[in-house]
Amino acid sequence: MGIDPRKLSDADLLKELETIHRTRHDTLLHAPEDALSAHSVRMTELEAEYLRRHPERPVTPGRTREGARARNA
Repeated sequence: MGIDPRKLSDADLLKELETIHRTRHDTLLHAPEDALSAHSVRMTELEAEYLRRHPERPVTPGRTREGARARNA
């Protein structure tokens, strides 16, 4: 199922993430169960590797609970 995410360069990891996120909706709606399962596993592996490399990634304030509450107030 693709190259081990730990062996991908940062640029290739981001490219893989962009591709898998772009194809997710179509996979969910139209792929057979085994393809959806494989897609889910791969997406989780790629996302986990991104988070491992970037534990201090910037978080948009509006994406937090507090930011969402402020937006709805």
